[in-house]
Order: sequence, then C-alpha cells, then structure tokens
Amino acid sequence: MVVSGGAGVVLVLTAAGCGGGGEQGELASNKSGAVTITPANGTASVKPDGPIEVRVADGTLENVTVQGQGVAVTGKMAGDRKSWKSDRTLSPGASYTVTAQARHDGKTNTATSTFSTLKPEKALSVADVTPSLKGEKVGVGMPIIVRFDRAVADKAAVERALRVTPEKPVEGAWRWVGSDQVIYRTKTYWEPHQKVRLTAKLAGLNAGGGMYGAKDIDQTITIGAKQVTTGDISKHHMTVTRDGEKLRRVPFSAGNGTTREYTTTSGVHLLMGKENPVTMVSPGRKPGEPGYYKTVVNYGVRISNSGEYTHAMASTVGVQGSANVSHGCLNLSPANAKWYYDIMQRGDVMELTGSDRELEPFNGWGFYQMPFDTWKKGSALA
Repeated sequence: MVVSGGAGVVLVLTAAGCGGGGEQGELASNKSGAVTITPANGTASVKPDGPIEVRVADGTLENVTVQGQGVAVTGKMAGDRKSWKSDRTLSPGASYTVTAQARHDGKTNTATSTFSTLKPEKALSVADVTPSLKGEKVGVGMPIIVRFDRAVADKAAVERALRVTPEKPVEGAWRWVGSDQVIYRTKTYWEPHQKVRLTAKLAGLNAGGGMYGAKDIDQTITIGAKQVTTGDISKHHMTVTRDGEKLRRVPFSAGNGTTREYTTTSGVHLLMGKENPVTMVSPGRKPGEPGYYKTVVNYGVRISNSGEYTHAMASTVGVQGSANVSHGCLNLSPANAKWYYDIMQRGDVMELTGSDRELEPFNGWGFYQMPFDTWKKGSALA
C-alpha cells in the first residue's frame, strides 16, 4: 500500500493482513520495510534546487528513476543501497515522476511520486554565447563570452556551474564585465586543432533574489589553426603565420598619428569579425564639420571597437610599406586585403607594436592586454 504524507511517499513492503485502518496506520508509522520518496506524491511548488531523496527502512533499493518534462535527473546510490539522492537541480515549472524499486523479504515492490516544481517569477536564461556560429573554426585567442537575459544576483553560484573543458588542457578564468555578462580567457592561448566544450547545469540553479536558471547549456567550440599576425606600425609591415609557418609578409599603411583617434593601437588584438563592404565614418563629427568623412571600403577585418580594421584601400597602395597615412586602420592593397579576409578566423591573434597608443583591455577583445593575475580578480570566486 502507499501512504502519502508531507515527508514523502511511503511504500509499505511488509505484507499487511485484513485488518482495518488502525493496523495500516501502525505499519506506516513503524515504517517496517518502507520506502520513502521526497518530495511526496502530489507536492506542488517544490524548489528546483532541493534534492530528490529515496530511503528504505528495511531491505535494499534496486533501482531509482526520474522522468519528467525538464532536465534529465540522475543520482547516487549509497553503498548500503538504503538511500538514493539526486545529484543535480531540477527544471523550474516542470513535473517529475520518481519510481523506486526496493527488495525486502525476497519480494520486489515499486513506489512512485509525482510532483511539480515552482515556476519562479524571474527565470535566468542565456541570451547568447560567443562563439556559437555553426561550423565555425576560431583562433587560438578566442574568448568565450556568455551573456544572460537579466542581471545575475548570485554571480558565484552561476560561475560555479560554468564548465570549460578543452581536449588539450590550459589554464583559464572567468571575469564578470557587468551584471549580465561573463568572459572566459586562457592564460596563454588555446592549443590549436581541438574541441572545447562549454557546459552549465543552470536549470533550477538558485541564482539569487528569487531567480532560478531556466535551461542548461552544452556547446562545443572548434579551435582551428594557430594563425598569428605580428606587425610593427613604425615599419609598416605585418607577417602572417599559420601553425608556425610563414604565410605572407604584407605591407600596410597605418594611422597617421596626428591625433589619438588617428593612431593605430599597439598591443594584442584579437580578430573580431569581417565585413564586406564596411562603411567608415569619422567619430564624433557631423557632415560639413572639419575632419568629417564617410568612406565605403571592402574586405574589412575588425580588430577593435574603436574603428580599427584591416581593409582594402587602393588609393594608398603607393605608400603601403613606407608611410602611415590612414585614420587608424591598416590599409592593405585590394589583393592582400581579400587574402587576409578570406583566411581570417575570429579569435586569431594580431600583435602590433610601434605606436604610443596602447590598446585598452576592453576595446574590442583586447583581453590579453590585462595581466592574467589581474584578469582572475574579476571572477566572482576570486
């Protein structure tokens, strides 16, 4: 028989006679050979971060399964097989059924409990992950950027749930750059030609302030070749290598340096994306004002958020390799710009030297401009 109560579902495994309710109540209270499932059958608004527990008074548990609308739930059986406990959180606003089989006095009996978890007023979801383009291979400097759909109250709890697992291990750390965004970078770079897995058991996670995670995430990132560009702004050339092999030495014309905004930044840049064509507009100036320009160029590869690209510029080919005349971008010949555009991967490394303007760590993906020990201090677990 099954007795439902606040502590859980109790399955009485000891055979009962033909007695009335009083006898049955005595058997339940003695719990001789009984199985208890918590949460109890019919319970509503169960907290998603609470465990499912199954216990047997006498005998042993043979099997426990959990089925439901939400995330798959597994658990661990105690060594003496007298108890079982779930090992993860539950999906909010979902229904689950626990089925437990126990053996006592040579007989196998089954108990079940069906319950529902609470639907929180505030559910936390991942709005987007970078990189996440299907089939994309990224460079060895690629950060992992996770943005949530609302401010996270308990950043430490959420960060603990985030797992980055590369095939070729390397040290890395998360840093929060706002209440809704966290970024992972490695101490050095990823090893090339490997898979990196990002997982997070967020469903049912208590994220603070009455907020619970809505769904898990599980994503695989493919690291491609190690493509590194090194260039000296004062010498007007850059060299591109792939897995240590030199591909091409490319002449360029960088920022003319007459103002800070027209000075190309030195430092470790990461290639952020590409556009063809891309429209270049003078920052902070309106049409008709001195210094205003609006130019459409081809084969643009973004290297910062302050308007720096590599791109084609036929009009400066004559000084590429000998003088800096641009507004801050690296002007390349149309042929070289297209070649670079075609081979680039987001997250490829570009190391530039030779100017007096340093790339800021959060100007685009300039994260390697920050010492790793400093970067780690932005973790909620620091």
